[in-house]
Amino acid sequence: MSIFDKAKAKAEELLGRAEQVYGESHGDAAATVAGEAHVLEAEAEEEELEREEHRRDDDGLAGAR
Repeated sequence: MSIFDKAKAKAEELLGRAEQVYGESHGDAAATVAGEAHVLEAEAEEEELEREEHRRDDDGLAGAR
């Protein structure tokens, strides 16, 4: 996982939140739902990147130390 992947996921999440707030403040249900979708996609991508990072750090000897 690179820093750029993390930054991209965070930017996507922020864009989604902004779109969601815009939709809520202007009564635009489509923008609200699209914003929520962007947020969920970004959060899922961040979780996937974190899992990949933890897999690489695991040497399998955690219990043997």
